[in-house]
Amino acid sequence: MSINLTVSHLRGVVALADCGSFTAAARSLGLAQSALSRTIADAEQRLNVSLFVRTTRSVHATADGREVAEHARRILLGFDAGMRDIESFLTGDRGSVSIACLPSIAATFLPPHVLAFRQANPGVRVSIKDGLLANTLAEVRAGTVDMAVVATTGPLAGLNQEPIGTDSFYCSVPRTHRFALRASVGWQELAGEAFIAFGPDSSIESIARRALADAGAQLGSIIPAENVGAVAGLVAAGLGITAVPGMVLPMMQFADLAHIPLTPTVTRNISIAYLPGQRQTACTRAFIEVLRAARA
Repeated sequence: MSINLTVSHLRGVVALADCGSFTAAARSLGLAQSALSRTIADAEQRLNVSLFVRTTRSVHATADGREVAEHARRILLGFDAGMRDIESFLTGDRGSVSIACLPSIAATFLPPHVLAFRQANPGVRVSIKDGLLANTLAEVRAGTVDMAVVATTGPLAGLNQEPIGTDSFYCSVPRTHRFALRASVGWQELAGEAFIAFGPDSSIESIARRALADAGAQLGSIIPAENVGAVAGLVAAGLGITAVPGMVLPMMQFADLAHIPLTPTVTRNISIAYLPGQRQTACTRAFIEVLRAARA
């Protein structure tokens, strides 16, 4: 037996069973009495059972009618809850936002903005996937995240990019180093210094290398390290100095280093990146607005 009842049928059956009157049930549904009468008759025809006994004074549900009304009530509860969930998703009150970003951005830049967003949108889940720049951009291009927040020095091929801030570079040294009390350090003054470099896959390394080349600074011995903690620890041990963006400095606090602005100022751009033409959910659009407000 194939049952083909619509939501209107179910609402009509429940309303009539509850009200016991076509007049009252039609009023509760915002329908004309004749329209409700046709709906009930059609439901009975489709089910091939009598749902209600009609008298001149009242309407009573049959045994079949009471059973169908109870099932219809449960179905409508689930249906209405689902429709509310869809509405909440479309308005941005519920849903999820997934963000790929660099570790330094995940640790220092994003947290206050995620907090502000969650306070305004408590029903929205936020997931953050941090990694190296190449992996982060690959996540966006594959469509596995809604957006990325990255640090770059130029345009990103095949992606829309919105700048939301900048991050300038500092020279990090042990507090016993001759640079430690300086107000600033020129890139050219790093010539001959032992240097702790970020690994070749890091977005920091390419910017620092270019700035040193522009300044004509030939470094001394170079020790590469893959993450911020290792770089900070090696510098603290006196094995060399390094150049890092300001956004990374909070992640190096444990090493108790001195951080001096490098001149001329070299910056990297903090940007939102997402696929062009990709339809963004209301949740994603709302999170981007929070980041845009940070830029303002």
